[in-house]
Amino acid sequence: MVHRFAAAALICAALPVAAADFSDPTWPCVQRKVDRLSVGLMWPHPVPEAMPQDAAVASDIAELAGKLALRRIDPADLAPDIAAFADAHAGNPDLLGLVFSEVFDSLSQRRTRIIDGIGDFSLSQIALSDRIEGARQEMSTLMASEAPDYDRIDALEEQIDWDQIIFSDRQKSIQYLCETPTLLEKRIYSIAQLLLHEANS
Repeated sequence: MVHRFAAAALICAALPVAAADFSDPTWPCVQRKVDRLSVGLMWPHPVPEAMPQDAAVASDIAELAGKLALRRIDPADLAPDIAAFADAHAGNPDLLGLVFSEVFDSLSQRRTRIIDGIGDFSLSQIALSDRIEGARQEMSTLMASEAPDYDRIDALEEQIDWDQIIFSDRQKSIQYLCETPTLLEKRIYSIAQLLLHEANS
């Protein structure tokens, strides 16, 4: 367990200084871990449980929600699409809520997958860190023996060098990975605000 906490601290070392919590070794980010988001915290109106029976309206909802869920498009760039939808449906908060619900489900599921992936990534880095530490300890023991096995020492040294390269290369991606759930959360909130602006406005 001591190695796990040490490894977690090592994984976080490449991140900006912040109030990181090492109590969960599977979460290497300085950003606070929020497993699940809540629709109610972002959307103040009741959301209908089912899509409208009108196929055309349901299609409009799905089309707008699909656009809003595309991360490559800035939500602000879709303000005209949102306004057009609201105009076509008299700013109906139920329909706008359904759009938000569809977007929320899509992006929050993606966010959950990313958070799970960060946990898997962290466990992989911890395992690699433990392997490096184990090899170092074995090498130290061999070096201290009366008849060192230099072939084994050379092999361990080479293994440590490669493992450290792999660890460092992987570590370069951790900040981007850690920022992604927060960026998705901000996108969902931004979309909620754009939709709410058109609700019976």
